[in-house]
Amino acid sequence: MPFSVNERVVYPTFGVGRITALVTKSFFDAESQVYYEVKGEHSTVWVQVDESSARGLRRLTRPEELAAFRDVLRGKPVALNPDFRQRQRDMRSRLKLGTLHDICEVVRDLSGHSWPKALSGYDAEALRKSAGALTQEWAAADNISVADANAEVNGLLREARQTYSV
Repeated sequence: MPFSVNERVVYPTFGVGRITALVTKSFFDAESQVYYEVKGEHSTVWVQVDESSARGLRRLTRPEELAAFRDVLRGKPVALNPDFRQRQRDMRSRLKLGTLHDICEVVRDLSGHSWPKALSGYDAEALRKSAGALTQEWAAADNISVADANAEVNGLLREARQTYSV
């Protein structure tokens, strides 16, 4: 089993949590399976052990990895597809990967897209959710508050705007 009890993990649709147990459960009269019980700040999720990697469960980012993500956030935003539907599909597929690198790129690129004009409702919501996931993991990885992580991420994005804004 690739994860162990008490290990901090990230589950894309859930956020940061800690594996608290390995449990055997049966849902909807199906055959019993072994699950990781992952507890977050406000809820618990069960992730099937043999499908955990396919479902995106991964280890929490290590503090020393944050330097590379700082570079991503202060980097030049990539232009987004002007077609709204295609941009939605692009964002969903990038976020589905669930890596912190992908989340950083989405936050950077959507932020850059907002510099010349306000974001549409979908784009604004995608940025809000992505930034929330980013700052939650950043705070956990760096052992700081979410407010401090948010301040650092926003500072990095301001650096990018000063460097690349026209």
